[in-house]
Amino acid sequence: MIKIKKALLSVSDKTEIVELARELVKLKISILSTGGTAALLKKSKVPCTEIADYTASPEMLGGRVKTLHPKVHGGILARRADKKDQAELKKYKIEPIDLVVVNLYPFEETVKKGDRVQGSGGRKKNKIFQEAIEQIDIGGVTLLRSAAKNHEHVVVVSDPVQYADLAAELKKNKGAVSKETASRWAVGAFMTTASYDKAIAQYLTGRGNAILGTVPFACPPPAGGQSLFPQHISIHATKVQDLRYGENPHQKAAWYSEDVGAQFIAPPLKQLHGKELSFNNLLDLDAALALVSEFKEPTAAVIKHMSPCGVSQAPTLTQAFQEAFDTDPVSAFGGIIGFNRLVDDKTAKAIVDAGFLECLVAPGYSDKALEILRQKKNLRVIVGANDHSPLRNSPKKTETWDVKRIHGGLLVQECDTTIEDPKQWKVVTQRHPTPEQLKSTLFTWKVAKWTRSNAIVICQGTKTVGICGGQPSRVESVRIAVRKAGHRAVGSVLASDAFFPMPDNVQVASLAGISCIVQPGGSIKDPEVIAKADDAGIAMVFTGVRHFKH
Repeated sequence: MIKIKKALLSVSDKTEIVELARELVKLKISILSTGGTAALLKKSKVPCTEIADYTASPEMLGGRVKTLHPKVHGGILARRADKKDQAELKKYKIEPIDLVVVNLYPFEETVKKGDRVQGSGGRKKNKIFQEAIEQIDIGGVTLLRSAAKNHEHVVVVSDPVQYADLAAELKKNKGAVSKETASRWAVGAFMTTASYDKAIAQYLTGRGNAILGTVPFACPPPAGGQSLFPQHISIHATKVQDLRYGENPHQKAAWYSEDVGAQFIAPPLKQLHGKELSFNNLLDLDAALALVSEFKEPTAAVIKHMSPCGVSQAPTLTQAFQEAFDTDPVSAFGGIIGFNRLVDDKTAKAIVDAGFLECLVAPGYSDKALEILRQKKNLRVIVGANDHSPLRNSPKKTETWDVKRIHGGLLVQECDTTIEDPKQWKVVTQRHPTPEQLKSTLFTWKVAKWTRSNAIVICQGTKTVGICGGQPSRVESVRIAVRKAGHRAVGSVLASDAFFPMPDNVQVASLAGISCIVQPGGSIKDPEVIAKADDAGIAMVFTGVRHFKH
């Protein structure tokens, strides 16, 4: 156990600090404190000693130097069982400090204030930048690190949410804290300082680059061939909630939202109804949002295992849902449905009549629609945007990197945010697509982008009729997609996310009655593939862009 006799309180966020201090005084624990905290404690009639009085050294440089003094850090860092340390404490009249309660200057809140004035004049931006610099805490971070380093003998508290647990443990143990608790809170303190330093580093590299003249990591590589990717990266995230379970029921899981620079990216999802979300639900919801965000007209997508099994763009959302669902009703069972429009009561009724579905995500729901959807007790109803306009900005498009974990490390890449431009595509066959086929080609190609490789998508107009992804053989994907489409394949458009390595893919498509193919091109077998398409009277378009999605 660590017996607490002297505590140092120095907090920016004053939440419940007075209440904690009163509990310390009841336990006969003496309190050292800094300027603003000390003033509040004295005003609240809580006895304390100001650091400046204890060190006989005044606060300096407008408050930049307060606790950076040997009498403070010596008292924190001294090893209690080390005779030399104890002799030095006695020689320099330094008292041991057993408890450090610190939270840091609001750097991130200051930067968020700067985000709200984007587009303002340079003078205002510079003022926010200077404010942010002043909110870089030096003494507080040093106190946390000193106390956390010496957690064998010192207890460190870095967040007001810990105050209640601290008070309870002190009361239970008659003024002492267990070493297990001290060790756990030391880890929390180091995580706090790590997050704080990351926010500062990313702000100065990114958000502050216009003033500092530095190049943010998100920018294209500078002249001279310097890599886009820095030598070191750190990824920090804040927990949104614990999840029902992970990929499987025996795996626990939680949902985190990434902090980018000093800006917390608010989770793009808000649950309105239904049972708890699971790990897999969130993966599928993210895939649904990303896909429907590609389209401006009313669009619905049915997602299963992060890949679409039906997508449609139609004049009404109800029609889009029905056509997407009808692509493959068997696979749609237990699926996740994504919409890029507010769900109305007519669409809600169609959803309820469709049978078992896991989740819905849309920019909003009418009151009547919500009333209808709540008839399904377990159906998770999710809002996926802050307004009722089309989801034109996918969460994927606001991110700089896509990060995947492998054994022993991470793979980091730029997100696939390619903007499709059919004007840059090339017709490579004798037959050219009709205007209707070209419209269908763009739709089909966008769906293929969000389908697992090897991705094959078959569409009639702007509705899917056959989808297959995730197969190790591309020609097998074509066969499965054609089988799912059945008679609907006749006169349809087929998209392949990567080139056809062999002409056999075209042969299978031709036998099914497919009339137009869109694919990246680039295979050494392209001449044979094109010749096979010409023989079959199929129009073929090369996009020049591949969209593998592993």
